[in-house]
Amino acid sequence: MSSDMPPELTPEQLAEIERNYDPEMAFRATGKPLSIFITTALVAMSAYHFYASGFGLVRELLHRGIHLSFVLGLVFLLLSWRKTDGTEVAPPAWYRFSGVSILDIIFAFLAVGASLYLPLLPPEIVAERVGNPSQFDVFMGTALLVIVLEAARRSIGPTLPIIAMIFIGFAIFGPYAPGALKHGGTSWLGLINHLYMTNQGIYGIAIGVMAQYVFLFILFGVLATRIGLGQLFIDLAMVIAGRYSGGPAKVAIFSSAFMGTISGSSIANTVTTGALTIPAMKKVGYPAHFAGAVEATSSTGGQITPPILGAAAFIMVEYLEIPLRDVLAAALFPAMLHYFGIFTMVHLEAKKLGLRGLKAEELPKMGIVLKQHWLSVIPLIILVYLILSGRTPDFAAVYGIIACVVVGFLNPVNRLSVKDLWDALSAGAKNTLAVGAAAACVGIIVGVVTLTGVGFRLGYVVVQTATDIGASISSLYPFSYFGVEQWALFVSLILIAVSCIIMGAGIPTTATYIILVAVAAPALAQLQVQPLVSHFFVFYYGVLADITPPVALAAYAAAGIAGSNPFKTGNTAFRLGIAKALVPFVFVYSPALLLVADGFTWYAFFITLLGAAMGIGSMGIAFAGYFIAPLKMGERIWVALVALFFVAPGISTMAVGLILMVPILLIQLKRRAEGQPAL
Repeated sequence: MSSDMPPELTPEQLAEIERNYDPEMAFRATGKPLSIFITTALVAMSAYHFYASGFGLVRELLHRGIHLSFVLGLVFLLLSWRKTDGTEVAPPAWYRFSGVSILDIIFAFLAVGASLYLPLLPPEIVAERVGNPSQFDVFMGTALLVIVLEAARRSIGPTLPIIAMIFIGFAIFGPYAPGALKHGGTSWLGLINHLYMTNQGIYGIAIGVMAQYVFLFILFGVLATRIGLGQLFIDLAMVIAGRYSGGPAKVAIFSSAFMGTISGSSIANTVTTGALTIPAMKKVGYPAHFAGAVEATSSTGGQITPPILGAAAFIMVEYLEIPLRDVLAAALFPAMLHYFGIFTMVHLEAKKLGLRGLKAEELPKMGIVLKQHWLSVIPLIILVYLILSGRTPDFAAVYGIIACVVVGFLNPVNRLSVKDLWDALSAGAKNTLAVGAAAACVGIIVGVVTLTGVGFRLGYVVVQTATDIGASISSLYPFSYFGVEQWALFVSLILIAVSCIIMGAGIPTTATYIILVAVAAPALAQLQVQPLVSHFFVFYYGVLADITPPVALAAYAAAGIAGSNPFKTGNTAFRLGIAKALVPFVFVYSPALLLVADGFTWYAFFITLLGAAMGIGSMGIAFAGYFIAPLKMGERIWVALVALFFVAPGISTMAVGLILMVPILLIQLKRRAEGQPAL
């Protein structure tokens, strides 16, 4: 699309949409004195993390404490107390300083003190007090616990803090829990000792990964976008796909896939690329709700697209103790299948509606695009090369950031100034606050899980329930293809998938992933599912929540840009993202799709990939109601059932699927020749 065709919404309107639909970006305006202080603190946060991860030697607990102090202190300064409808509670004039209530400022200082109290103590003193904390330790731990819950509520909403409080109650009142969940319980001192004094709670793996890896990759994404990499991706997507039928929708898919390599946020990706693609889709004839759904579904793919993968990739590295390159390799083809599924349905929808592509004068020129932005891809190449060569993620991110700064100052287009760099460092730190607060809150939940062993208890309940259901199904259908164990696995996957989607309603993907994997991993391990596979299964369904009503945040943001009904947009986005719901089942039953899973063979990989592509394509035909001609409702149901044969592992089931598709193909050819209308 030519530069003389601006998006329908201004940048200010887009920012407002992001604030309304993404609680992580609902920052309040402050007066100039406090604004200068906050911006300086944000830049200092970026500078500290860059130094600590790249060149400094900061002991683990202190590094996590400093990160936490920045996050919690800035959350209270930037995010206000809000009513249930999301509107800000403005304090009276006498009760605020520079637009912020005095109480919030006090909480900010208390947050910094509580976060740094333990890490600043000599390590030998901390070691002595573990198991026997002093009264002041308990006081500071309690204060930090309350502060973390409130910071998480302000930054991501009430759902995650409520879950954390339920887990705290479960830890204390364990003797009164029902059935297999019953345990001996703990005292408040014992709870604070575990959550505050050890590395199993607030200072645990979740906040550690945020401090060590995620912060740097988010900062890299902000800098890479600022030097023009995001615009390069959007322009390349237009050159590649814009001229074809329904071109703007295909541009949305490719641009969101490209943007996903440097952005792990579904909503940010939706607003960034959707500002251009959604108006273009509406212009060529797509319904508003469909245009919004295409952008939302494509943008959620950013969280499953290497090399960023949101924060989940780095959590997997720590949990599974495998190199980041293995996680990225495992994520590659499932992500491609997700985009293939969206592309199939978008293409069929365009053919069904008879939509045109973009005209030549509406498209950028490849030569001009590469001439203006080719330098901006160098930092991404450096980042990916260092990861693939076996360097640590933080090492790769540090040198990727250095490359962004060097390219930014040398590139004649989108040249960085000192002020631009200052603003980018501030924006990068600001974008990490919500995920940092969520990580601290998740640390409370994980701490309770390790203290009480509830993960294994819940895993046992899931497996036992699934086994009972499987036994019932097997007794009703004794000649079915599945036995009791196979039915137990299938039902367990369904239960876990539904739990992930429900948990993901209003909770960041990474938090959902960490919580659910504590339950899913033990349950699936009992059913002989590899740890890498179970982690990816939970991760994928956590991402799916961003486009699953009733709380489909990415879809609702897209609806705000498209001017469409949010619920209708969310339903359409879920339909377009059906591939993301099928792919996890594919790699559970055939782990070869993940490339680095145990038992990988190229034969199994190609058979699985081919079958998954055919199944996802068939499901796209069924949902679109169109192939080379319109399909009747009965035919659509038939094709949807045939799709299940394709995604089932094995060449024999694929052959059955092909045979069952022959009648539909013959009917389609006949209908196309006769030019019959849709029924």
